[in-house]
Amino acid sequence: MSDSAPKAAKPPRPVTPEWLFRAAGHYLERYASTEANLRRVLQRKVMRRAQARGEEPSVFEPMVDETVARFVELKLLDDRSYAEAKLASLRRRGTSLRQSAAKLAIKGVDRETVASVMAGDETDDADAARRLAQRRRLGPHRLRERAERRDRDVAALMRAGFSYSHAAAAIDGEADNHD
Repeated sequence: MSDSAPKAAKPPRPVTPEWLFRAAGHYLERYASTEANLRRVLQRKVMRRAQARGEEPSVFEPMVDETVARFVELKLLDDRSYAEAKLASLRRRGTSLRQSAAKLAIKGVDRETVASVMAGDETDDADAARRLAQRRRLGPHRLRERAERRDRDVAALMRAGFSYSHAAAAIDGEADNHD
């Protein structure tokens, strides 16, 4: 018998509640997540495994919902605390309020939670604009061609979701040399 003959691939194991729970736990060990995001991740895993086995993925939808509900019940999945931590991280990096809200919505945080978390945010948009300018080396943090690039730098901050006044102030300001 020849070694070059292809072996028939063994089909993956069936989708079980235990497998889903382990997969969700493994994902949550590595990443913070929302209910909606974990549901999407598990649905993709189920879809790949079910298709490889020739099964219909939609049959396992209730199993995915039960798994997500178990993690919420165990308090290992909490959209509000995820939103608070993610917002704090985004704002430290210099993300505008508008863009932060959009990123939270993409991750599946509902509008009410986003609104209440945003209301508790104490970061000033002007500070966030300055942080982004520093991180991207725009405006006062640019080493050369500062005057020639001013309009482009302001436009970059505006595309990031900042108002013209905050963007212009961050670009026209002085660099903080004590950081």
